[in-house]
Amino acid sequence: MSAANEVVVAAEPLRALVRGIVERAGSSEREAQLVAEQLVEANLTGHDSHGVGMLPRYVEALGEGGLKPNQQLTVVRDDGPILMLDGNAGYGQVMGFDAMALGIRRAGEHGVAVVGLANSHHLGRIGHWAEQCLASGMVSIHFVNVISKPVVAPFGGRDARFVTNPVCVGIPAPEGRPIVLDFATSRIAMGKVRVALNKGERVKPDTLLDARGEPTTDPAALFAEPGGAILPFGEHKGYGMAVICEILGGALAGGLTLHQRPRGRAIINNMLSFIVDPRRLGTAERLAVEAEAFAEWVCASPPAHGVERVLLAGDPERAWRRERGSHGIPIDATTWTQIVDAAATVGVDAAAVEAIARPRAG
Repeated sequence: MSAANEVVVAAEPLRALVRGIVERAGSSEREAQLVAEQLVEANLTGHDSHGVGMLPRYVEALGEGGLKPNQQLTVVRDDGPILMLDGNAGYGQVMGFDAMALGIRRAGEHGVAVVGLANSHHLGRIGHWAEQCLASGMVSIHFVNVISKPVVAPFGGRDARFVTNPVCVGIPAPEGRPIVLDFATSRIAMGKVRVALNKGERVKPDTLLDARGEPTTDPAALFAEPGGAILPFGEHKGYGMAVICEILGGALAGGLTLHQRPRGRAIINNMLSFIVDPRRLGTAERLAVEAEAFAEWVCASPPAHGVERVLLAGDPERAWRRERGSHGIPIDATTWTQIVDAAATVGVDAAAVEAIARPRAG
């Protein structure tokens, strides 16, 4: 699919659209606002896999009852710096925000907080939660597992046994350049396979297996019945990290691990977060100085052929924000049609949806 088949939508009208769809689907104004902010922010940072293209699946999960609107966190255990929370299958954009707000407050009081969040619906881009902690000057580490259709094969295996199980670390740094390391433990995120499918593109070799366990570049193989699998990144290393996320993000956080295929379209996440206040450690100033010195040193490495410059984790997202904030968010035609259809499902006028988009130039 060429760029001419895409539409471009400015961030604010897109936020208003998502808010309207989520509200019409039964959510409060606050809930709709948080969902819209996080989904559009994912697109703005270049992570279309976790952006507004997720909305049609959310609408399906609402219809099935696997995603429940207007839920509140349940505090399962409160032991000062230790919080165990249940998201009650509510919107992850709300459960994650409120869980991090509690964790940030406790880290400020105690110097550190350990937050287990179980049974939340899709938490979206996990870097969003690191950025929430960074806004308060906190270091954070997040391990996440996913209770949904298995889509990732173990190293040495031929079929899917777990999901993309992300890891994220946020480290404050001066000059508006914090470190935000946020990655799936699979070769690519599942949502990136969906985006490739919707765009009519192939994925890179050594990324996917088909239903027979054979290598393929066809993204449709992942969504077939029976389905294929994404390979873990870094062979045994990514696989090992995925296992750690499954157990720490799942069981230690108070949730489940994936050992059978769930039914329905819901995406349940469990997340274990460690939040540290470097001011309470007495190392905030050293952290700032050393992080800046290291960033200057490592990024001064002469770039390889075909590389403009050495980047740090978080730099690409900042560049995408500038680009898409100025020029709008491109959405492929298939994904846009799915969003229009989802809006119609909850009673939002299709013509009003279409009116906010413009064809991509070129």
